[in-house]
Amino acid sequence: MFRGSAPTKIDDKGRLKVPTEFRRILEESFGPEVFITSLHGDSAILYPLPVWEEIERKLMQVPSASSSKQRYLARVNYFGQQLRLDSQGRVVLPQILREHAEMAGEAIVSGRLDRLEIWNRDLFARKLELEPFSEDDAQKLTDYGI
Repeated sequence: MFRGSAPTKIDDKGRLKVPTEFRRILEESFGPEVFITSLHGDSAILYPLPVWEEIERKLMQVPSASSSKQRYLARVNYFGQQLRLDSQGRVVLPQILREHAEMAGEAIVSGRLDRLEIWNRDLFARKLELEPFSEDDAQKLTDYGI
């Protein structure tokens, strides 16, 4: 499980260095192969390849004519790329995703249980301000026993 967050940087070549604590979990539990994508282009989602392959298996069960499936695949494939961590724990973020999500310099990597989410650090701070955790959110999670 990926928990917490860690600051990192995206270098001039577009390489993201996966923070050590996340890299260890990724490589030990899943291996070095990943699928990096986005749904909205504002952040990157790094899926360990086995996690992404499970999503693909589920998608195979959805009829091909499903417009929701087609829109989902259009987005994840537009922004997505299968990659492998290099020996220093880095991956090159797809250029189109770097441009859309303003990924350069300071970034934040946030654990999302079975995947990692990567944001431009300033954009993520702004998102937290604009989308506070509400009483309604708390109630909905309480309904799940959290």
